[in-house]
Amino acid sequence: MKLLLALLGALAFAALPLVTSSNYIIGVGISALIFTVAAAALNLVYGFTGLLSFAQLGFWGIGGYATTLTVMTFGGNFWLGVVYAALLNAALALVIGYPILRTNRHAFVISTLTFALLVALIARDWVTLTRGPLGIPNIPRPQAFGFAFETTPSFYWVAWAFSVATIGFLYALCSSRIGRTLIAIKQNEPLVRAQGISPMPYKLASFAIGAAITGAAGGVFAFHLRVIDPGFLDFYYMQTFLIIVIIGGAGSFWGVIAAGIALSALPEALRFSADFRMIIYGVILVAAMFVMPTGVAGWLRERKIARMRQALQ
Repeated sequence: MKLLLALLGALAFAALPLVTSSNYIIGVGISALIFTVAAAALNLVYGFTGLLSFAQLGFWGIGGYATTLTVMTFGGNFWLGVVYAALLNAALALVIGYPILRTNRHAFVISTLTFALLVALIARDWVTLTRGPLGIPNIPRPQAFGFAFETTPSFYWVAWAFSVATIGFLYALCSSRIGRTLIAIKQNEPLVRAQGISPMPYKLASFAIGAAITGAAGGVFAFHLRVIDPGFLDFYYMQTFLIIVIIGGAGSFWGVIAAGIALSALPEALRFSADFRMIIYGVILVAAMFVMPTGVAGWLRERKIARMRQALQ
């Protein structure tokens, strides 16, 4: 049933450029798709594995710059750039992940935050490569088989295909034996060790896969914006991904996907009150956290359990 609803939702999103000709609305749709992918990657690391990683912001920025530089500096194309971004982030995640995953959870959080800040400093100060605060403007749209995705509606199909493929891969991973093992590691790591399973390879793989997907998403988003500068590493993005995971319910795959779509569109739906838009948005988030501290998925699960108990009484 969930897969059927997900398929219908994907088809509904695919029809967005056919329903409206507004570049603004379609642009919001692209942002919703990309942010949902990045949040789903964070959910793999945090929700399933129990690792609160702020390094996702660094991977997001590296992905954006790697994809852009592949095209603008090294003469490659967008498609290779996205692949390079994913591979580069996966390699970096393995290099930094192995030592910091051997520390405790608090040291892991501090280390990943430090990594994100370091990436932001490099983006700002390595002027010969990133052009520093000036950024890299006029990023060209991708091309494939002689067709250029020049317009926002045409680029929407690139973002949609990328998002559907990535979310499908993450669903297959999270619903597999590997996903169940990650949940077990999060809930009771000593018990997992007692069963003869080493948590380190699973944690490292989760961290690397999350980094690769986040980097690829950053690359696609940079080409949507058509400009990249150190602001691409603003903490706003990490905050958005984390809010989506928390509201959707950390460890709930479909809850995070639904929250990603809803929360990406909500600020735009509140534009009727330009002066108080973000205040209203913040109040809604705070209220949601009070009413549903375990996220939408956890709230629905608790309601289901309560109904079952009433039925048995």
